[in-house]
Amino acid sequence: MAHNNKEGSTALSLFDPSSVAIIGASDDPNKVGGRPIHYMRTFGYAGRILPINPNRETVQGLPCYADLGALDVIPQAAIIAVSGLAAVEAIKACARLGVATAVVMASGFAETGESGRQVQNELVEFARLHGMRLIGPNAQGLANFANGAVLNFSTMFMEVPPADGPIAIVSQSGAASVMPYAMLREQGYGVRYLAATGNDADLGVSELTRLVVDDPHIRLVLVYVETVSNPLLLAEAAHIARRNGTHIVLLKGGVSHKGAAAAASHTGAMVGQDGALDAFLEQHGIWRAHDIHELVNAAPLYLDGFAPGAGRTVVMSHSGAVGVLCADAAERVGLPLTELAAGTTARLKGLIPDFASAANPLDLTAALLGNGAMFPAVLQALGDDPEADMFLIGIPVAGPGYDVPGLAQTTARFMRQTGRPVVMTAPQADVRAHFQQAGVPSFRNESDAVEALHQYARHCQWQGASHRQWLRASLPASSAAQPGLHTGLLDEAVSLQLLADAGVPVVEHAVCHDPHSAARIAADFGGRIVIKGCAAQVPHKSEHGLVHLNLADQQAVQEAARLCLGALDKLGVPHGQLIVARSVKGLHEFMLGVVVDPLFGPLVVIGEGGTLVEIRQDTVSLLAPFTQAQALEAISRLRIAPVLKGARGQPALDVDALARAAVALGNFALQHQANLLSVDVNPVMVLAEGVVAVDAVIEYREAP
Repeated sequence: MAHNNKEGSTALSLFDPSSVAIIGASDDPNKVGGRPIHYMRTFGYAGRILPINPNRETVQGLPCYADLGALDVIPQAAIIAVSGLAAVEAIKACARLGVATAVVMASGFAETGESGRQVQNELVEFARLHGMRLIGPNAQGLANFANGAVLNFSTMFMEVPPADGPIAIVSQSGAASVMPYAMLREQGYGVRYLAATGNDADLGVSELTRLVVDDPHIRLVLVYVETVSNPLLLAEAAHIARRNGTHIVLLKGGVSHKGAAAAASHTGAMVGQDGALDAFLEQHGIWRAHDIHELVNAAPLYLDGFAPGAGRTVVMSHSGAVGVLCADAAERVGLPLTELAAGTTARLKGLIPDFASAANPLDLTAALLGNGAMFPAVLQALGDDPEADMFLIGIPVAGPGYDVPGLAQTTARFMRQTGRPVVMTAPQADVRAHFQQAGVPSFRNESDAVEALHQYARHCQWQGASHRQWLRASLPASSAAQPGLHTGLLDEAVSLQLLADAGVPVVEHAVCHDPHSAARIAADFGGRIVIKGCAAQVPHKSEHGLVHLNLADQQAVQEAARLCLGALDKLGVPHGQLIVARSVKGLHEFMLGVVVDPLFGPLVVIGEGGTLVEIRQDTVSLLAPFTQAQALEAISRLRIAPVLKGARGQPALDVDALARAAVALGNFALQHQANLLSVDVNPVMVLAEGVVAVDAVIEYREAP
């Protein structure tokens, strides 16, 4: 027996192994240990297939070996298709032999509970110690349809024959890998790589995504995750994908509780349980799908790769109803329909019937029937409009008198000549087939087409944003001293001071313990005064009568101070404190907040503030660090954003100051992320010049 050295690195051999051992090989192609052999033989795998089964001399016409020791080569990859203790021993034997990658199809590990997880962790550690990587356990396996290396036991490839193509599918779930595969193949699109990693114990979704984007032929990567195990690798994959003109669309199953905030934090309630993931994906130009349909819906546009510009869309049909439905769908998702230029409108009036309106959406009316010259002429006029970035063509009905093949060829030529995205919709499968054969992305209904255009345009805009960071490797270092300084919930005075030190503008204030001191401080400040009771145990003060606003004289200040101290005493707070602050009247109240996600880091939330903040739910989120420009772009997406520009005669607000405060808060959170839980700064008064934080609550983890 000759033991050769491992042939190439895991990255090179993973989807192109020169030899594959199947431990638990079966003569039956319908069994887990037989199906990969059948696939590799059927789909043209050119490497060596090495069945391992001590009870057989041949498997599916191939020589079969009793064990790994009987081989004359070290296989680059091994499939573990035995279960229980036999699987554990097979993994260890592969690692000791020097196998590069083991695809562990066996179940019974972490998915069964803590004892199974412990065995799984020990196996990963053992494999790593010997230089072997694992796919799985509980994995459906890998497939490369370009070379026939199908180390996968799904029945799908028997039902839906594969074809090579520019798409990769990387999934934790077996079903969530083959469902999009089937949907894409049904539309005629080929898939090159497919991976279903199961428990994701070692070579997981993030790392496999990073590997497949290195292939220059891949234009689209569809990802399904239940947990993002390595966000830095996923961010790196997104960076490489952007550089290569590849797009990544991700669907997350289940709801993560990792980002859940402490009870004192309003911010955690507003961002939701996986709001940090949303911010992470947007930051790195990965589109988040919300179901399998959305995962694949825009695939034809990604594969065409035409530049969508600003996404301004023109809708053309020979049905007014289709135009109305498209306009409704566009408004629903936020796809802009362009206003046609005056010159375009004038040209159209000479091409369409007098009773038709030369506007967008454009209705060609039934005059299209039997008038083959109108369609290309109208398309040309629309294509010459400088405000038209994308086109949607509706063919709601076709039959005798409609030259559907001609319409399809005309549309395809127009798409190639303009180099802009074009889609069509038709309820009739045979009509769609003509357009698909011509290379035009085709959809069954208007909503799918509009949503695909919107997704594609927005995604390209994300990826084209030069200011986006691809990897947060140069984070400001967490302070070695800070984690030990604070624990638990901090009172308002300490919270405001920490934020002021970090560069967040805070209200001018002072702390005291008795009404006379409060009156003296108020006199020094002058003007209107705010008195608040201050205690870490009572983060939400207004509901306990601990906030007194707009106080104009010393008597009112002293009375408010006495009331606050009395309320604190009733709440069982010893040694009650008072905050005396200048009264600040902002033009509008906003809020800033932080939730520190253990996986993605500090998430800064910006939104409309005040007492109804959780009801209004008008917020945007950014993962720190981010720039002032990024903060400004995010703020512009708030529903309340028009107020910042000045509304109904009000002056414009200092949005730059709000963005600077958000950046300062993000940097503070990065410095303290080792033990920071959350920050609530509400309200932040936004003025014509500057911003002022007038209340804050910071919470750290409790000391262990």
